[in-house]
Amino acid sequence: MKVAVFGRFYNETTTISVETLFQCLAEKHVDAYIETEFYNLIISRSSNKDAYKSYKKFDDLDASFDLLISVGGDGTILRAITFVKDSGIPIIGINTGRLGFLATIQVDQIEKAIQNIIDGKYRISERSLLSIETTPSNADITSLNFALNEIAVSRKNTTSMITVETLLNGEYLNSYWSDGLIISTPTGSTGYSLSCGGPVITPDANSFAITPIAPHNLSARPLIIPDDTEIQLKVMGREDSHLVSLDSRIATLENGTIIKIKKASFKIKMIDLLNESFLDTLRKKLLWGEDKRN
Repeated sequence: MKVAVFGRFYNETTTISVETLFQCLAEKHVDAYIETEFYNLIISRSSNKDAYKSYKKFDDLDASFDLLISVGGDGTILRAITFVKDSGIPIIGINTGRLGFLATIQVDQIEKAIQNIIDGKYRISERSLLSIETTPSNADITSLNFALNEIAVSRKNTTSMITVETLLNGEYLNSYWSDGLIISTPTGSTGYSLSCGGPVITPDANSFAITPIAPHNLSARPLIIPDDTEIQLKVMGREDSHLVSLDSRIATLENGTIIKIKKASFKIKMIDLLNESFLDTLRKKLLWGEDKRN
């Protein structure tokens, strides 16, 4: 088995996770590669540098990899997909972050999780992505024009609201007078969209959510749409530009830019261990059922 390991930060929990992970991979004779920047971070921060110097590094991934292991939180997985892209390499996450809807393996479960993966005791969950196209085109977006969680437009350098003119399949929907607008996938429905009052969507639903950010149109509510819908946005406001974010990546667009968002042509494969489920994760992470009356 050929495995890629990716991370972005290094703290006490990361240290324990990385040491446990690589000891387990070595015992199982797994061929492991570490992403170059993460490798350099480990070497600079680890007290046991020699333990990692024999590992190979990667800057790009190809189809020869069987798996990518993300060490961090959900944000680390979102960054990991920029390496995986459309290669079809499955991803699983070790949670050294906070909430962890995507990174679900806890530190004390690493050895068991790796053994289950080797034994084939898992299922694949395919996650839809969003793609974006702008007119005029923007170089910061063109190179990585997809997002797993959400694409959002928001105000920049101003306390004034923006107007987001929104069309669905060419038909006018609404002009949202707000701080911005979020287009979310089912995967992203438990992220930024949820914090703005959006609905939770199960990962296998063929839907997207449109969620306004602090709308001044008090009647504006989140909207669920089929995931084969093409969404067109145009932002106007007092400033000359606004922000567009693709998960954790941000670019600046001039007001009046035509933004077209639709379902991406490929999906990301997430590994779900057999003792996990999305509903179980919801209960744990959102503390459902914690009411003493239950």
